[in-house]
Amino acid sequence: MCGRFIQSTHADQLAKRFNLLAMPDLTPRYNIAPSQPVLALRMTEPGQREAMSLRWGLIPAWSSEPRTAYSTINARAETVAEKPTYRQAFRQRRCLIPADGFYEWRNVGSRKQPYCIAPVNGRPLAFAGLWDRWERDGQVVESCTILVTQANALIARIHDRMPVILDPKDEAAWLDPTITDPAVLKPLLAPCPVEWLRVWSVSTAVNTTRHDGPELMAPLQVGLDL
Repeated sequence: MCGRFIQSTHADQLAKRFNLLAMPDLTPRYNIAPSQPVLALRMTEPGQREAMSLRWGLIPAWSSEPRTAYSTINARAETVAEKPTYRQAFRQRRCLIPADGFYEWRNVGSRKQPYCIAPVNGRPLAFAGLWDRWERDGQVVESCTILVTQANALIARIHDRMPVILDPKDEAAWLDPTITDPAVLKPLLAPCPVEWLRVWSVSTAVNTTRHDGPELMAPLQVGLDL
């Protein structure tokens, strides 16, 4: 799964990395949690990419309320094309969610030890995401979910699931609204290669959502090996 992640790259660098004409002002964030706003990228009508803020936790357009009775922060890649909550967005409203890393927890004795997982090359990753627009009586909520898949061999030592990290060569296809066939899209949702990521143990300060700063990514002086 993916329950906390990092968006810390400067706006100018993100614009260059993801071929964007404009970017909003951004504040580096190191402990993004469910229900908070996240930066996401989608296609506009003229075929340009745009950056926007979406609430993390997808609310389908057909929902009677601006919430769900179950968690929608993650959607399973294996079933996303069939699940009523996600299937329309999967065909028509896909997005990229830039990330400089994410956190996962592993049971160590009687407690859970957090680990930071980040790109080896230091460049922002792109999670595969879906977005939707809920609107009733003048109230509008645009929201998103992060797709998750089976963990690769590195992440499997911590957790059995991981976010779908798209190959940069597949990002354009993922955003392309003319591609609607699940048979074309689902092969893009495989676990990323182990060589893309590095993992290290971090402080349990990340467990508290009010903590937010680069110190959360600092390796423990005495690391807990996987």
